[in-house]
Amino acid sequence: MIHVIQIASELAPIAKVGGLGDVIYGLSKELVRLNHKVEIVLPKYDSIPLDKLKDLRPESPHVNLEINGVCYSHTIWSAYFEDLKLLLIESLPPANLFNRGMIYGCADDLERFSIFSAAALGFIRQREQAPDVLHLHDWPSALIAVLQQETYDKQSAKTLLTIHNLEHQAKCPPSLLTSLGLKQERVFTRDKMQDPVATNLANILKGGIIYSDAITTVSPNYQQEILTVEGGCGLHETLIAHQHKLSGILNGIDEEFWDPEKDPLLTRKYATHRVREEEQLTELLAGKQENRRHLCKILSIRPSNAPLVCSITRLVPQKSPRLLKAALLRTLEKGGQFILLGTTQIPEIQQEFEQLRQDLKANPDVALIFENDETLAHLIFAAADMFIIPSLFEPCGLTQLIALRYGTIPIARVTGGLADTVFDIDTSSKPSLERNGFTFEHPDEQGVYWALDRALKLYTDDRSSWRTLIKQGIGMDFSWRHATPQYVMLYKKLLNT
Repeated sequence: MIHVIQIASELAPIAKVGGLGDVIYGLSKELVRLNHKVEIVLPKYDSIPLDKLKDLRPESPHVNLEINGVCYSHTIWSAYFEDLKLLLIESLPPANLFNRGMIYGCADDLERFSIFSAAALGFIRQREQAPDVLHLHDWPSALIAVLQQETYDKQSAKTLLTIHNLEHQAKCPPSLLTSLGLKQERVFTRDKMQDPVATNLANILKGGIIYSDAITTVSPNYQQEILTVEGGCGLHETLIAHQHKLSGILNGIDEEFWDPEKDPLLTRKYATHRVREEEQLTELLAGKQENRRHLCKILSIRPSNAPLVCSITRLVPQKSPRLLKAALLRTLEKGGQFILLGTTQIPEIQQEFEQLRQDLKANPDVALIFENDETLAHLIFAAADMFIIPSLFEPCGLTQLIALRYGTIPIARVTGGLADTVFDIDTSSKPSLERNGFTFEHPDEQGVYWALDRALKLYTDDRSSWRTLIKQGIGMDFSWRHATPQYVMLYKKLLNT
């Protein structure tokens, strides 16, 4: 049994912004199923629904940090969410670092999560039982690797840093490091935490890369992309220097939560596992059709047998909203229907898509919804014929995996984890039985049109081949049962070094 402490800023569904929370939840659940000891350290946000937790109680001791003459006090709470052991770090008044009604987006995010990292490590070091591995996730906990090596015994628990998105690096004044007890002359150097571009700033994620015992990315293809100038976001030289401890492990999805056979949010449940006979596939398609009828009714889309293309995404530059808009208009031009469920905090993008919704308000074949709605998300995955992901870059991506689970065909750009999971029916080098969707390489309108037009044509002109494509997609295993053993092997490798 390996004792792993996951230290992260998100945990689905109780503290979720994006895919990071889903990964912590799914990986931890599978590790527990494999009889490993797992604890999850998370900030005690005021937005966490405490009624969903069990056995919530304070732990001892409290953790006090003195930073620039100010005392930051923390209470550590233990609790269970389902079968997952949580350790929630509460920032006490007057700081109240996590009583903000949000996870990210505060002006002092760098300080909030740096103090969280210091408090988490301080608490772990005071416990009687030391863990085997501290599994860190992205910049909000990357500083723990630095703090452990620079301020504690270097022979402590091994550290593994998973990079979910290299774009987010956390660049801060060097004074923030010294306020946490780090010596500037040791850590703020070119070969350590000095940012390679903004040389007056320290780079927290760079520190995590250098000081961690091992690094993973969330897909094998993304592992290779971040070693390039184009994909390295300024850290490619650092990553190349440390690539001996870098590996790529493809994320999984939680197949209990994303299961159309048991999904309580669907109008009609349907099985996708064990679909072997045509009769079973017909039942699956009937289930999708019933969910589509219900979804179109609540969204005021007219009943139709035309292909339904959908997208659920954050409307941010990474996700290429320009190409998403092009796909939407192309789908309508070709006689299809389109549903977009998206959110953004970028005013220019919000304004553009609000205007698009206004321009299309009289069109009965389209719906644009700008909110987080879990019920709608499940219905969209179940109802859609196709799911489009035109990302400029995508470290892993989970929506294409969920779409396949629900019998929905992905249309995706060849990048990051999308390249590891979506294999073009016409162009992939994979055996024909492993092809499961449509892809395009160039991030422009012509690329989107090329993939989308082929998908719409196959759906309309060759229903037999479309049914075969669905069967091939739902037959693929992208669960945590496949991914977690790779993490276990890495944990064991760390413990043996």
